Amino acid sequence: MNTQSIVQSGVILSLSALLLAGCGNQPQSSQNDIATPVSVTELKRGSISKLVNTTGTAQATYGVELVSEMSGTYRLMNNPQTGRPLKLGDRVTAGQTIIRLSDREYENGIALDSKELTLEISEQEQIKQKALYEKGGVTLSEMRNTEVRVTNARYDVETAKLNLAKMEIKAPFDGVIVNLPHYTPDVKVAQGSAMVGIMAYDRMYMDINLPESAITYVEAGQPVYITHYTLPEDTLKGVIGELSPAISMETRTFKGKLLIENKGLLLRPGMFVKADIVVDKADSAIIIPKEIIQSTRRQKYVYIVEKNTAIVRNIRTGLEDETHAEVVEGLGENDNLVTRGYETLRENSKVKVQR
Repeated sequence: MNTQSIVQSGVILSLSALLLAGCGNQPQSSQNDIATPVSVTELKRGSISKLVNTTGTAQATYGVELVSEMSGTYRLMNNPQTGRPLKLGDRVTAGQTIIRLSDREYENGIALDSKELTLEISEQEQIKQKALYEKGGVTLSEMRNTEVRVTNARYDVETAKLNLAKMEIKAPFDGVIVNLPHYTPDVKVAQGSAMVGIMAYDRMYMDINLPESAITYVEAGQPVYITHYTLPEDTLKGVIGELSPAISMETRTFKGKLLIENKGLLLRPGMFVKADIVVDKADSAIIIPKEIIQSTRRQKYVYIVEKNTAIVRNIRTGLEDETHAEVVEGLGENDNLVTRGYETLRENSKVKVQR
């Protein structure tokens, strides 16, 4: 090899070394420098309740199935609100006549007019006898006999009215018609025939069975939230009305009764509903979604964001419901809590907050 070739080779080697050295001094891209997109929520205080869940069937507070006490010709009365015959779902008031039965032979046999006239005559005779007794015209025994006749006449009138009342089927309380067997108008129905079913369900009740473990903190008077799958936007209010102190040996549960406010008649008798009993409540608490809480064997933690950096916060929780938990230690009001993108974060990870 000549001298010129040796020089050229040396120059090439020197340049290669310089290039390699320059490449080695360049900063390497690091995963820590890549900002992870996250969503955050600024924490505010709110309220949370500890709930005991149960289910059951909502029942009407009052319900009755009325039957005919006498036989007679059937006539369904009109609804005074519509002017049409009463039907299923119509509201009725206490004392309202729903069905009237008629039987002229039976009514004539009662002879109410005659009994009322007899009572009137007996009362007039009593007044006359009392005046004579005061003047010494009749004895005390004679005057007392007129009192007996008046009393008997009054009983006869009352009995006649009671017997006539059996020909009318009246609502015993304010309610809704839930059963109305069909009969052809002006057809005679037999004694003991089903006439009408009425329920009052503006207030309802529900029988429940609770686990033995709940007996120490479930109490009468605690509020209850009532929900049904057909009413996703409506939560009704109730209260625990009664609780049994006895535990069933077979089921290890104890019985109770819930009272439900149903003013809008949203719940219907027989609906299977869910009841959430509020056994404890925290107001002005820091509340976070349970799903974002991560944990090790000894510690629960979440991430917050400070200056575009993820910071681990160890937390201690309190009350919990189905979706949220109270944080009693580790977070404060106005902390920016990471609610999305937390799965891949590490302490001091760079983040990009997405709105």
